[in-house]
Amino acid sequence: MLMRFVLLMFALAAPGAASAQAAKPLFASDQIIRVTIQGPISQVARSNVQARRPRDAVLTVPGMPAETHPIQLSPRGITRLKPEVCQFPPLRVRFNGTPAPGSIFSGQRQLKLVTHCRPSASFQQHLLLEYAAYRLYNQLTPASFRVRLAMVDYIDESSRPIATRYGFFIEDIDDVAARNGMRKPITPDRVARSQLSPPDAARVALFEYMIGNLDWSMRAGPAGEGCCHNSRLIGRPGGGLLTPVPYDFDYSGLVDAPYSVAPDGSSGVRDRKYSGYCEHNPHALAAAAAFRAQHGALLGVLGQIPFEARTRQKAASYLGGFFNSIADDRRVAATVLRTCVR
Repeated sequence: MLMRFVLLMFALAAPGAASAQAAKPLFASDQIIRVTIQGPISQVARSNVQARRPRDAVLTVPGMPAETHPIQLSPRGITRLKPEVCQFPPLRVRFNGTPAPGSIFSGQRQLKLVTHCRPSASFQQHLLLEYAAYRLYNQLTPASFRVRLAMVDYIDESSRPIATRYGFFIEDIDDVAARNGMRKPITPDRVARSQLSPPDAARVALFEYMIGNLDWSMRAGPAGEGCCHNSRLIGRPGGGLLTPVPYDFDYSGLVDAPYSVAPDGSSGVRDRKYSGYCEHNPHALAAAAAFRAQHGALLGVLGQIPFEARTRQKAASYLGGFFNSIADDRRVAATVLRTCVR
């Protein structure tokens, strides 16, 4: 009876059980797409201040006929923008016009593109692991950023090939909100705990624990940039409690990027520590029950991603450790919730 109750409570609390809007075409499928980005790629990839201004480029989607979109291309990010971290930074793609209704990019104005960081094959695996983190959270709730994996051909202005690597596009937060019948509110740099939806906050905290991530906050963001750090808030149009939507998982233990840094008191980035709020613990137990119910489906997500076999095995083993820690309510309380934030 307890299991049935917590699952029902979690399901009723989850926003967007019936999506208000369908996903736009780019995020309506998980099939890998192929795109070409041609322009001053080497200049954009530099780390100096001049390189950060948008530059003219062209995004092409092969087909009969091919789609061609004039775009503005610019680097973005914080850590991954540093040359000692990434030789190829994440990108922002802004469309100069409005993609036609039949285009896979219909309805898009600006997109984040997560890139390969460095040319070695191992960094392709780290990118796929971060993509997997988004897909895992998609499995748990529609109040999540959808992503679309792409094989991207980068070509310079003289038609010289630069690289062909995996990348993935991230859905805009306004579209996440619209799919869930919600909106993106204007928030200060910090919000109160009482403004957060307890079931949604508990689900985010448990998910971040699952992937071994401590590089986030659902309440505070950098000064002047609004809330929050590696998460965004959405809410009902009439007001009420806010739902955090997490993103940017490269510092997680699941991804285990070479540049990720373990926080103070941890022996490594793959250490897990629960950072949810103690007053949300009943909702965290409900979330754990929902995660257990999705155990097979979550592991199934890993099977849908083009990992190397050893990467998939390592990821499955890491998730296996999490599921051992939430095997029942007693173990959740003893293993996970003991570090909750008071």
